[in-house]
Amino acid sequence: MQREGRGAVTDFESLYRREFPKMVALAASMCGSREVGAELAQEALLRAYRDWPRVSGLERPGAWVRRATVNLAVDAHRRRSTEQATLARMVSSTLPPEGFGVEDRFWVLARSLPDRQCAVVALRYVDDLPLEDIAQVLEVSVGTVKSTLFDARRTLAEALGAAEVTE
Repeated sequence: MQREGRGAVTDFESLYRREFPKMVALAASMCGSREVGAELAQEALLRAYRDWPRVSGLERPGAWVRRATVNLAVDAHRRRSTEQATLARMVSSTLPPEGFGVEDRFWVLARSLPDRQCAVVALRYVDDLPLEDIAQVLEVSVGTVKSTLFDARRTLAEALGAAEVTE
């Protein structure tokens, strides 16, 4: 019979019943989510179960489970921080350059164009692609790109009140 704080731990099931709610609360407080806390507590107790012959021989098996839970919560926090930093880098690297106003009237109007026209405008004026590259990206002929761009520019010029369409 092992001793753990106030009571005897005779088997894994009693350890689980006693420690699981505490481990969920511990992990949830460290990672900010009760659902994630429950998953981490389950994982820590699963590890204890898999290594039960050794863990049950410890003076305080609950302390071992607690430490495993803390380690898992720290790892989860690090992963989440890394993911957030990576996402922030991805978003900032995919955002248009500073001063490029995606909410400018021009771009609001461009998004209202038919799909192909909008794509041609974006590829031409955001990516600065030559007509040949746009044709390759969209898998159409250069002539189709030219006429699509002309139609898009005419529609945008009219909507913006421009007198003429020029390249």
